[in-house]
Amino acid sequence: MVTPEDTPEPGPASQPTAEPRSDEDTSTVPAAEVLEPAEDEMVSEPLKLVRIASMVQILLNEVRSIELDQQARDRLQEVHHRTVDELREIMSDELRTEMDKVLVPLSEGASESELRLAQAQLAGWLEGLFHGIRASMWGQQMAQQRLLASQAQALQGLDQRASENTTGGMYL
Repeated sequence: MVTPEDTPEPGPASQPTAEPRSDEDTSTVPAAEVLEPAEDEMVSEPLKLVRIASMVQILLNEVRSIELDQQARDRLQEVHHRTVDELREIMSDELRTEMDKVLVPLSEGASESELRLAQAQLAGWLEGLFHGIRASMWGQQMAQQRLLASQAQALQGLDQRASENTTGGMYL
C-alpha cells in the first residue's frame, strides 16, 4: 500500500501524472492524488485490528457451542466492552461514529442471547471493515497499474522520437 512517505515531494517537472479524469479534457491528475491512501488513515494500528477481529471471531465460535452461566456472561460482556474500547482507540473519527451508530450498547446483566448477538454483530461489522479495506487496496493497485502503464507509454513515445532523431544523415 502506498503511504504519504512513499510519494516524492511534488515538483512541477517531476510529478508523474495519471490518465485524465472523464470530466477533464486536457488536464491530468497527479499520481499522488490517484494513489492517495484512504483506509490506512482509518485505522492507526492495522495489526492490532487484525488481532482483535480474530479474537472476536474465535470467541463468537466458542460461545455458540456452550451454555453460558452468569460468570461466563459477565466475562463475555466485559470482553465485549474492552474490545469496543480498544477498537475506538485505533479508529478514525469516521469509523468510530459508524461503529457507535451500528453497535447497540449492552446493558448490565445482558442475557446470553443478547451477548451472542452483540458479539456476532461486532464480528460482522469487523468483517465488513476488512472487505472495505481490501476493496480500497484493490482500487489503489488498479490506479497504480494505470499510472505505470501510462508512464510506460510515455517512455515508449520518447524512445521512438529519440531513435528518429538519431537516424544518420547522408554522411553516416
